[in-house]
Amino acid sequence: MKILVLNCGSSSLKVGVFEIAEKAAEIFKATYEKFEAGSCSYKITKDGVAETGEAPFGDIAAVLTALPQIFDSHQVTQLEAVGHRIVHGGAKFQTAVVLDEAAITAIEALTPLAPLHNPANLLAVHIAKDVWPHLPQVAVFDTAFHATNPPRATTYAVPKAWRDAGLRRFGFHGTSHKYVAMRAAEEIGEPLRDLQIVSVHLGNGASVCAVNRGESIDTSMGMTPLEGLVMGTRSGDVDPGLFGFLLRHLGLSIIDVEQALYSESGLKGLTGSSDMRDVEDRAGKGDADAQLAIELFAYRARKYIGAYAAAMGGLDAVVFTGGIGENSPSMRRRICDGLEFMGLRLDHDRNQCVELANHAAPQIQAYGARVRVIVTETAEQLMIARETAAALAPKATVSEPIPVAVSARHVHLSRPAVEALFGAGYHLTPAIPLRQPGQWAASERVALEGPKGRLERVAILGPERPQTQIEISRTDGFALGIDAPVRDSGKLDGTPTIRLMGPAGNLDTDGLIVAARHIHTNPDEARRLGLADGVVVDVYIGDEERGLVFGKTLVRVGANSVTEMHIDTDEANAADIRVTGEGSLVPDLRAVAVTNRD
Repeated sequence: MKILVLNCGSSSLKVGVFEIAEKAAEIFKATYEKFEAGSCSYKITKDGVAETGEAPFGDIAAVLTALPQIFDSHQVTQLEAVGHRIVHGGAKFQTAVVLDEAAITAIEALTPLAPLHNPANLLAVHIAKDVWPHLPQVAVFDTAFHATNPPRATTYAVPKAWRDAGLRRFGFHGTSHKYVAMRAAEEIGEPLRDLQIVSVHLGNGASVCAVNRGESIDTSMGMTPLEGLVMGTRSGDVDPGLFGFLLRHLGLSIIDVEQALYSESGLKGLTGSSDMRDVEDRAGKGDADAQLAIELFAYRARKYIGAYAAAMGGLDAVVFTGGIGENSPSMRRRICDGLEFMGLRLDHDRNQCVELANHAAPQIQAYGARVRVIVTETAEQLMIARETAAALAPKATVSEPIPVAVSARHVHLSRPAVEALFGAGYHLTPAIPLRQPGQWAASERVALEGPKGRLERVAILGPERPQTQIEISRTDGFALGIDAPVRDSGKLDGTPTIRLMGPAGNLDTDGLIVAARHIHTNPDEARRLGLADGVVVDVYIGDEERGLVFGKTLVRVGANSVTEMHIDTDEANAADIRVTGEGSLVPDLRAVAVTNRD
């Protein structure tokens, strides 16, 4: 499928044409910028040959209108779709969408959230619909990857009326963060779902993202792209009290302050230049303002990396991308220095000699360091092309229901745990067979004790496992006073400790999790349903009035498994299910991601 990707900013236009097949290939690339006096500068790359110069286009609209002629002159033909970068999708748009009039109207309504970006993005949409009226147009949103951020990361502690009006954190650069996390997992050779990654996108716009086992759980930008890191012309984090202070002391209006925070702050506000290359050159010559700007830029990034490692409860890799992240060895060094306590150390020579051709993702950590440090070019255009193709792909129809079982709190015990709780040589008593072959509920029970409370008569499921695992709901975690992470079964590294209490003794053990929802099935059923081990699907559960879509449900294929989806009691309550129910795969979003499970 041949897809045109348009990334239209307020002062520049990036154009890419991709052939999306088994492997994606960019067959045409162009950038248009520095519009003034009826002309602009451009760079076109095709077949590995770059062409630069001046073009007679006074604004972005003129370039967009001329693209068919530009494509003809470079033998780019037979486009099949247009993908657009849209910066802000608000709470409504959490996946790529085919653009119809209703979608365009909804995006226009989000302009107050991204006044510098969405109008420019929509300019490309409107012109492209006129230029290629018969091609499907797809919007891919910067905010979509962060839709998995939990409420504790997206909620501002402000009056309810403000929150009801839509005030919340959204995050941006999602397409970039998603790509570099996937690319890092490929480089490491492990499934993204098993990794904890901090993605650091440093450019004129800059942000950090905590990618915890395949999902964005927090990111530095907030309701707008102002929050977070120091940027080229944007301030990053500031005290909101500055609005009142500047009004009282300098007579500045809200509009004045907002405009200055967007366009006159960041590196530009500190040094007069928004270009990090210029700032680094001046710092090397003794410019005190430039030196402070570099220290502030690095400090803010290092602080977020440490915070996100803590938020995830671990760190496997830090990935640098964006113009500064890719090209400034000194900035990477400044950011990483001081993180040795986390097992992160750079190798000087590897850091100095980064080569990024052909989507390379070199590792630059010191040999033996526990945390990997990776550098790679971001590929937002490529991700937009891929997501455009996915949005337009034919959707399979699955009507067969999937049984859903409610999994109440329970424990899986190891042999040492059984003996610690029930006595040396003790063996659990199978009492009730479960639907999955070979599994059963024991007659015995244990209690769970946390810093706030205690849960009595918790079921034990057999047979014994190599490692003790305790599965609770989020509400149970509040009752116990412990924050249990959402994990796939068996992924227990870095999990909290809980006290198990039995008739023969107590045991303090890690392994406390909120089990990620999942579907058990066998190879025959998986083939019939069009599923595979490790696929993540969305499932609709419940009736028309209270039905819900449960996203990112992991499929586990086992030789003797019976097809059944497991959810916890909180999820069951949300869908009004008491013990059992039925669900169905959501055709539009099924098999949205594949991981290579161990």
